[in-house]
Order: sequence, then C-alpha cells, then structure tokens
Amino acid sequence: MEALHFISNQTEKYSHQESILMALEAGCRLVQLRIKDQPLDEVRSEALAAQLLCQKFGAKLIINDYPSIAREVDAYGCHLGLTDMPIAQARSLVGTQMILGGTANTLSDVLQRIQEGVDYVGLGPLRHTNTKKVLSPHLGFSGYASILANLGKRARQIPILAIGGVNTDDILKLKTLGVYGIALSSAILEAENRTQTVQQIKAKLC
Repeated sequence: MEALHFISNQTEKYSHQESILMALEAGCRLVQLRIKDQPLDEVRSEALAAQLLCQKFGAKLIINDYPSIAREVDAYGCHLGLTDMPIAQARSLVGTQMILGGTANTLSDVLQRIQEGVDYVGLGPLRHTNTKKVLSPHLGFSGYASILANLGKRARQIPILAIGGVNTDDILKLKTLGVYGIALSSAILEAENRTQTVQQIKAKLC
C-alpha cells in the first residue's frame, strides 16, 4: 500500500474531481474520495468519475464511508469511520480482495480496529484541520508516540497513517515515531509547486 494518501476536498476554489486531478498530476498514486452529507447518487457519480481519473494515471482509489459504492466502482479500498458501518458488515459487502481502513483516535480505537480486521488505521488528528467539520481530540506528537509505543509493547502491528492537520514538516518526526504513512489534502493542494511537494513527501516517507 502506498504510504501517501491524498484526501479529496471540495472548496470554493475547486471540486472533488479538480482536487483529485491536481493531486494525480502532481504524482499522488493513492486517492481517497471523501464526500460528506451528499445524496447517494451524487456520491456514486463522483466515485465513478474519480475511478476513471485514477485509472488514467495508474492510481488506486479508496472510497470513504460507502462500501457498496466502493464495490460498484471496483475501488482499491474503502475507509470507514468509527460511527460508520461495522467493519465485518463492510467486509461481507466488498469481499476479501478489497482493503479496508478504519479511523481511530485512541489506543483503544486502534486495538478495536485491529480486532475488527482492518488492513490499516488512519490515526488522528495530529492538530486542527479545516477539511473536517467535527474533529476528535488532537493527538499531537506525544499522542502518536504513546499509542505507537503501547502497540509495540503489546506486539500489535498494523500500518498507521497519520491524518488530520499533517504538513510536510511533520513527516520525518512522525516516521521516527513509527507511523507507516500520512494522509494529506491541503498541504498538497495549497503548495506553490505541487509536483515538487509530492516528490519531497515521497522521499521523506521512504
């Protein structure tokens, strides 16, 4: 699995598809389509368009929240929040080949996700981010350090992605703490040179 996940975003400046295209052109090769509070038909339409874009660039698509749509568009994966569909139910919908990711904010959440059988955990937020309306408590670097150290003591291993307010200057420190990868949106979209920024991010994640 790619260590850099791009999270789609829609603002007054650009649509989800435009944000995805900018990230793909910059070199991102794993995209998560994250749409909230929209009709199912609109999410399905956006997912189909995102999958076509990803296929054009040889990239992989993860759908946030909608396992049935992930299956319909033959996505690479599906990501579920703590209050979304249970992982076991989602697995029964998408089968064994599609990867499933789960959100976590605490050590207890991560252990729960491991027990549920997710393939990776999106742990966060690191700090405040404008891309989510409702945020769990900020972890900060100390929060990541504590959770990852506890997982090590328990001999529990799973790819952990840092998500939520992460910027490029955080990557090396997060890697040192044991994070597998990162999920970004604004740090890429608002970069002066997106291609150079993505190259630098990938180099730091190696």
